[in-house]
Amino acid sequence: YRGDSLSGSEIVQDIAAQAGNPRPETGRAVLTFPVGFDPARNWPIFIITSTSDFNRTSPMDAEWYRRPALAEGWVLLASDATIRPRLDSTQWRLAILAAALESIRREWPQSAKWPVAFGGFSGGAKRSAVLGAMLAKTGSVKTCGFFLSGINEDRLSEAYRNYRPGGDFLGIPIWLSSGQSDNVAKPQDHDRVKASLERTGFNHVRLERFSGGHQVKKEEVERALRWFREVGKF
Repeated sequence: YRGDSLSGSEIVQDIAAQAGNPRPETGRAVLTFPVGFDPARNWPIFIITSTSDFNRTSPMDAEWYRRPALAEGWVLLASDATIRPRLDSTQWRLAILAAALESIRREWPQSAKWPVAFGGFSGGAKRSAVLGAMLAKTGSVKTCGFFLSGINEDRLSEAYRNYRPGGDFLGIPIWLSSGQSDNVAKPQDHDRVKASLERTGFNHVRLERFSGGHQVKKEEVERALRWFREVGKF
């Protein structure tokens, strides 16, 4: 959808306007649906969040994940506002994403029960970890996985301690995707992230390496989404 009004949601606007940001009036999102999509059935949703670097927005990154998501039967969601923030904060991203989910649920109320995975690359992976914990704390999503690619710092453990989403959160499967020649998030960085997550108590952490650098590998996205289904049995 594009241009959906946010003016009726003062809570969303208040969250987005923190740190001196403007109050967004409209939002937009990239939504892709698998072949044969029928909203009467249960469909997992894969939410993409981009890094703030280089002024990237989540819809810009959506194409990296579109083919793998469709191949595995997932709905893909990437949201943004129609104006730029003064500070591209986590609160800004949270507010816009919450508005996008609410828009989907107005259309299909049953989608509130669909499994949701969070994914991102580099800074987007870190942001995805925090957003996933924040939304899990509210009980507004049924989180079923994290795809974290090119990540050099464990933000998920920190978010778990800060937001305390509940013990079940530790059972969510986490896929770490590491390029063997990545010079930004190096293989040893991914080793440290995995060890940190396991120390926190996450019990489904999988680190997979691929031939390549600091990038998203579409084949790895596809494998991760398939694994989330296997672990979650949906």
